[in-house]
Amino acid sequence: MARGGSPGARRIAWPRTLAAKRNARLRSEHLRFAHEEARGGVLHCFVLDCSHSMLSGQRLALAKGLLVALFDQARATRSEVALVCFGGVGADVRFGPAVPRWWNERWIAPIGGGGGSPLTLGVETASVLLERASRLKPAQQRQLWILSDGRSSGSPSHPAHADRIVFVDFEQGSVAIGRCAELALEWGGECFPCDALINV
Repeated sequence: MARGGSPGARRIAWPRTLAAKRNARLRSEHLRFAHEEARGGVLHCFVLDCSHSMLSGQRLALAKGLLVALFDQARATRSEVALVCFGGVGADVRFGPAVPRWWNERWIAPIGGGGGSPLTLGVETASVLLERASRLKPAQQRQLWILSDGRSSGSPSHPAHADRIVFVDFEQGSVAIGRCAELALEWGGECFPCDALINV
């Protein structure tokens, strides 16, 4: 049951668990949990891929638009957010952790893209942020969102202090490598195609 993470993530979500199990015998790695509101609050840490491949097909613009909507939701629930951007040869924290009281699209519009896709560095930067948050607010539920097309050769390690991991997959085209789905499965997280969230 420890795979569920925080005290706010103990109830098994059977539809998602059975979907992960498919035709196999039920094992602990198949378990998916319903993420109820944590008593210590919630921190959403967003990791945004700003690499060159995200410029194709307006992927980065779509990701930034989705971020604005997710930040608005966080503000409505008084949740904290943090934003990590990676691209080129670096990754840095652009916002938070804090409640985004004055956040709007003008804050995110200047974020540009280009260069390589150091996914590992982006995840490591987020991991440090989440580890620090776990020490400052142990009861807080920490959710890691990775918005990327997965076009990276890196192999990031599982973020130890994330109670929930969600990949939003921006990969497009007929030749897909499926890196986001692969990491989500490996880490016991979730993966959604970007259209599933943008078009709701």
